[in-house]
Amino acid sequence: MMDMKRILVAEDQTDIRDLLVLNLRNAGYEVTDVANGLAALASETARSNDLLVLDLMMPGMDGLDLCKTLRARGCSTPILMLTAKSTELDRVLGLELGADDYLTKPFSLAELLARVKALLRRSELLQASQINAQTQASSLRNGDLEILPVKRLVQVQGKSMDFTALEFDLLLHFAQHPGHVFSRAQLLNAVWGYTHDGYEHTVTTHINRLRAKLETDPLKPELILTVRGAGYKMREAPR
Repeated sequence: MMDMKRILVAEDQTDIRDLLVLNLRNAGYEVTDVANGLAALASETARSNDLLVLDLMMPGMDGLDLCKTLRARGCSTPILMLTAKSTELDRVLGLELGADDYLTKPFSLAELLARVKALLRRSELLQASQINAQTQASSLRNGDLEILPVKRLVQVQGKSMDFTALEFDLLLHFAQHPGHVFSRAQLLNAVWGYTHDGYEHTVTTHINRLRAKLETDPLKPELILTVRGAGYKMREAPR
């Protein structure tokens, strides 16, 4: 029997929190709920969860600060951010700070459950890839870039660099298929585990983050290239 997946819900509005908890439990998940960011931080510190569902606007410590704090501590647990705000700036900021996905209120419970399932599926696939890591190349190189899939490490000119779990998975996907052009929808499906119209911007945001960390000039990328009208690709490895 498979272990029940553990989900932490942090939402300060009681009615919304109760609705989330009820539906997640009915879907077969073990759910812990808290009303603010500080309580969520304490809960995640005490016991690791499989997924975090965080409201953006909470008293004490909001979802953005909580996300930033967790990622700074090395927490790679998938994070689904909930917010009543719908501006592109809020969405991008949440993703920049390490959130894996984003839902704007009001949202359907069916869409929430689909996102939860996709994030957990992606996490399971990641664990499976680590178990089968011996079948992978010990390292992938492209110029000064070296990726160690088994250890989930990235080095540039021998210097280790920090990446979130999603950033690493996206970079690894490109590195495993140099020269191959992927559309944003294809990348969303391959790396995030689902496709939703209107959410391809998530891919663009993560590619911009990779470029900011890897490129000498992110505005003139030489490693991860844009193919106009088609998508993105990693350059062929120099001979």
